[in-house]
Amino acid sequence: MKKILLADPSLNTLYTNSFPKWQSTLPISSAKLQTFYQDLHSINIQEIIQHYKNNDIEIVTIADDDYPNLLKQIYDPPWVLYLRGDRRLLTYEHSLGVVGTRKPSEYGVAALKRVLPPLLKKEYVIISGVATGIDAAAHRIALDCGGKTIGILGGGHFHMYPVSNIHLATNIIKYGLLISETPPSRRPEPWMFPVRNRIISGLSKGIFVVEAKERSGSLITAKHALEQGREVFALPGNITSDLSAGSNFLIQEGAKMVLSATDIDVEFERY
Repeated sequence: MKKILLADPSLNTLYTNSFPKWQSTLPISSAKLQTFYQDLHSINIQEIIQHYKNNDIEIVTIADDDYPNLLKQIYDPPWVLYLRGDRRLLTYEHSLGVVGTRKPSEYGVAALKRVLPPLLKKEYVIISGVATGIDAAAHRIALDCGGKTIGILGGGHFHMYPVSNIHLATNIIKYGLLISETPPSRRPEPWMFPVRNRIISGLSKGIFVVEAKERSGSLITAKHALEQGREVFALPGNITSDLSAGSNFLIQEGAKMVLSATDIDVEFERY
């Protein structure tokens, strides 16, 4: 995409470039280039876009005026986002990413129920990954409080994962916003989930890590947040619990310890 746009920012020659011209533009193998060229001249784009519209899927690209400015600032922003729900949530001032283990303890969920509601009353948008565990709990708390939430999918909209959260995803679409950078018809693959974590942090002014093991996707998201210049918050936990090893480590490394909603709100007010 970057090579194509550098060669022709207006895309005026997208369908008129010869195969040799594409060979000089794109640094990919001849076999892949042949597939690209055939797809470019055979796929009915308008038909696909109409199919998306029929399923209430909107498209925003990095060239559009309402592409999220926070996301545009990261190292590798997605070129395209596929949206279902209220796209106005992308413009809200306070956005907090919440990540954590897929098998939380009662303590982790109880802490979320204490920390998030006061922030939701101040119109914070809660962003997470629609996964089981902490992700799902954060989304549900936001919805139960009548607040706003954004879910970031790993795969496409037509292949919700995990299946156990389809009802939750449906409610997010109805009352919030569901996003994917993956084309709707593409099934999720394991590598997509760590990659989508950069979108969770990229859309957020800060990331709140709740119960994470020493090696986990949550720490990957925290790393993305640090690289993107975002705040990192962590819930302190029991030192004898593996579930708290990652979040306690983040606090040792300088993440802000969260004991109440105020600990997060104070940092956001500094923006």
